[in-house]
Amino acid sequence: MTSAADRKLYLGPRLRVLRRELGLNQTNMAEELGVSPSYLNHLERNQRPLTAQMLLRLASTYDIDMRDFVAGANEAAASDLHEIFADGLVRDIGIPRHEVMEVAENYPSVAEAVTRMYRALTDLRRMPERIGQLGSAPSATASPLDWLREYLDGKRNHFDELDQAAEALSLELSGAGPDALREEMLRRLGDIYGIVVRVMPEDVLSGSLRHYDFHRRRLMLSERLPAESRLFGIAYQLAMQALHKPIAAAVERAAPPDEEAAGLARVAFANYAAAAILMPYARFLETAEKSRVDFDLLAARFGVSFEQAAHRLTTLGRQGARGIPFFLLKLDAAGNVSKRFSGESMPIARFGGGCPRWGVQRAFRLPGETIAALVEAPDETRYVTFARAIPRTAAPGLVTIVLGCEAKHSAAIGAAAGLGDVPIPIGPACHLCERRHCPERALPPVTRALDLNPYQRPASPYPFRAT
Repeated sequence: MTSAADRKLYLGPRLRVLRRELGLNQTNMAEELGVSPSYLNHLERNQRPLTAQMLLRLASTYDIDMRDFVAGANEAAASDLHEIFADGLVRDIGIPRHEVMEVAENYPSVAEAVTRMYRALTDLRRMPERIGQLGSAPSATASPLDWLREYLDGKRNHFDELDQAAEALSLELSGAGPDALREEMLRRLGDIYGIVVRVMPEDVLSGSLRHYDFHRRRLMLSERLPAESRLFGIAYQLAMQALHKPIAAAVERAAPPDEEAAGLARVAFANYAAAAILMPYARFLETAEKSRVDFDLLAARFGVSFEQAAHRLTTLGRQGARGIPFFLLKLDAAGNVSKRFSGESMPIARFGGGCPRWGVQRAFRLPGETIAALVEAPDETRYVTFARAIPRTAAPGLVTIVLGCEAKHSAAIGAAAGLGDVPIPIGPACHLCERRHCPERALPPVTRALDLNPYQRPASPYPFRAT
């Protein structure tokens, strides 16, 4: 069998996308790479494979990351397309898996267009319910939150210009530890911006956790907030003041479709900058690598919560200094997902729920403990996942943070030790999963016809035909 390392690389569509992103025609790019236009044309049409020499030329000429460029099929896009084509509207067509993979790999713009249209269709299907709930006319645009999530996923939740600016500010503050950093941030807010920070009784803030009084230049933090959340609130205010230009530039680059989406993006980028001030990139990455991603050590050293440290781990995408490509989920006890970052890939469906075999709910029974698991998706990709139930900040109850990555990275993660080699077989969601003989199945797969037998009661509910 030909190994992945020996496989010829036909990356014509990616090369064509890169050329168009750079605003070059074939003649210009060929001249810059030192090849003939006809050879470049053959490469773009997949009539010639990309050689190692050509890949090195591309990397040095256009400062691109070869790991991203040469990555295999776009698994996240393929997973989305599989889910979309399983919709009742089109599933009777029976689009083969290899065709879906070919579109995701070679025509990423087409995959993105189909995903956006399906998201719009999903919004339209929910519109009657939303109108009934709101008692008013619907918004003229698709969900701003969906737009933001898609944009963050497209950038792999890493924004280097913002990260660089926040890291530089953090180095200027030079606080040795979270307590010293807190004092430096308070001093900077007071001396330069005239802002005073106060912890206030809950009744004064009328249910808010953080409030900035623009006229009196007072940042008021609720007494309900734990120490790490107060520290984050101070960093957020400092980011809004000291990094307003990089934040505004990031919003402008994102090109939000409307003012509501722009507001969400502004808050998201301010939160990103605040996290980067508290957990500057190089020092955080170094600590993560040396500690083999010790979640509790990261939280303690940088004065942040488990969730904040976990979220920061998903942002380590700097070229030449990448961290492990983690995905993250934040779920409530009912399984509703309120936060999701995809990383390289994720074993659950984007438009559906999770898998009951995954056992994430076990974390709710053991709050504060990290529940590690080795799981295997239907395509035989294995993942290591780490779930921890933590208290809600603004209300009673628990939420669970799930951090995970492909199992090939598990040697670099201390919490993955001792998981063994036998994975838990899981699926993206019951209505999309084609695993047979699953005793915990809640729904039949929409991609298969039921195979009911009145004289037989199988162990797995909803038996279905294999083809």
